[in-house]
Amino acid sequence: MLENSLKFIFTNYWRSIDKKILLCFLILFFLGLFFSFSSTSSLAGERLNKEFYFFFTKHLIFTFLAVTIMILISTFKTNLLVKFVVPLFIISFALLAIVPIIGVEVKGAKRWIDLYFFRLQPIEILKPFFILMTAKILTFEKFQNPQIKYILSFMLLGSVVILLVDQPDLGQSILLIGSWVGTVFISGVSLIYIFLIFLIFSILLSSLLFFLPEKFGYIINRLITFFDPSQGDKFQSSSALDAIKLGGLTGQGMGEGILKDSVPEAHTDYVIAVISEEYGSLATIIILIIFLYISFRIIKNCFNQDNKFLKISLSGLATLLIFQTFIHAGVNTNLLPTTGMTLPFLSYGGSSLIGSAILAGLVLNYTKNKSYLYD
Repeated sequence: MLENSLKFIFTNYWRSIDKKILLCFLILFFLGLFFSFSSTSSLAGERLNKEFYFFFTKHLIFTFLAVTIMILISTFKTNLLVKFVVPLFIISFALLAIVPIIGVEVKGAKRWIDLYFFRLQPIEILKPFFILMTAKILTFEKFQNPQIKYILSFMLLGSVVILLVDQPDLGQSILLIGSWVGTVFISGVSLIYIFLIFLIFSILLSSLLFFLPEKFGYIINRLITFFDPSQGDKFQSSSALDAIKLGGLTGQGMGEGILKDSVPEAHTDYVIAVISEEYGSLATIIILIIFLYISFRIIKNCFNQDNKFLKISLSGLATLLIFQTFIHAGVNTNLLPTTGMTLPFLSYGGSSLIGSAILAGLVLNYTKNKSYLYD
């Protein structure tokens, strides 16, 4: 009896899920695990005097946890998951809000909560729920006036960005603003509103840089160095670009790259460059194509959605995924100023993997076959 029930549940799940998106997510998780092995072994063994498999083992554990979270979220009834959007956002927002109080400071930035077994970066968990909360506000039926919805969603964005700026974390702030713009644009907001919002944030950012140079001076230095390399140290970005060029089309070979040993946080913020150096630009192009294909599948599903909340949510999640990938690739190729931004699914880090898993689980849940969405 139990066996038949489990078989029925699995069959139902397998029929409803978008198998192509699921396969792409699993491939990315596997690639992240594989590249973690080659990019962290020397860091653990030679520089930190730990077992060569120290970081790989941790990445393996978090990958298993992430895949479990992804599958679990994708199995929930969609209508039940929609009901929990508000409490899930509140919990993740509360975690971000307590970072200034109990957070751990690393290299001048306080972005993590020490959970003893790993350091949690709350913004990674918050990002997908922020998109859903924005979609919830934009589709709230009690507010007939669309301007009220846009103002409330803007206030939501502002509250999160304020907490991020305080850490400080400009990269995640820009990512969140860009993702929010993409989400509200799909909802039908006028381009004039988007321009005004861009203008407001530009003025606020300029004010912060001018009035608080001791806290945000590093941003000015990075911008100056980006536009005029002779005025500062571009070691990380220059090394990443050199590594990509050195790798060529087919790469230097597994373990033969030097970027992972010479640049701090290469296994998190410069994964694209590490992959390109050892496995070639061809491998990187294939990975980027996978990200683009996932986004294409999500957007394609949006056109078949009758439910406005699901349509806006999926569009926002696709924007978040592709925008974060673009920022990571842009920094690695020296097309954007240096900022700490992980590559979803592939970068080392428990918080990044869990955040990617939440996003993937939500996408799989919301792209289920229509006949199974509200069973």
